Amino acid sequence: VQLVESGGGLVQPGGSLRLSCAASGFSFSRYDMSWYRQAPGKERALVAAITSAGGSTNYADSVKGRFTISRDNAKNTVYLQMNSLKPEDTAVYYCNAKRYGYVYWGQGTQVTVSS
Repeated sequence: VQLVESGGGLVQPGGSLRLSCAASGFSFSRYDMSWYRQAPGKERALVAAITSAGGSTNYADSVKGRFTISRDNAKNTVYLQMNSLKPEDTAVYYCNAKRYGYVYWGQGTQVTVSS
């Protein structure tokens, strides 16, 4: 099982980034997918989630209206489009796959929002 995040980097406040998470080794289309983030000194927290078929999404209040989660089951990939980025969005972003008692994590990708 592998979840490989990409697309992180350094961006100025107000900018945008698109994170990708490529999955392999499991039945991606059967899993609910999420993005979490962990800032220095803080606990890992849910950012956005999407159900297996993509019919339902939910977001942390802090990112509603700015971030969009989506998935392409044909490509085994989940995305996080991040717009209007703020310094407080700086964190390591992790991809998560969950189905019943099975949970998988990616290695994370750093997002830094700074001028």
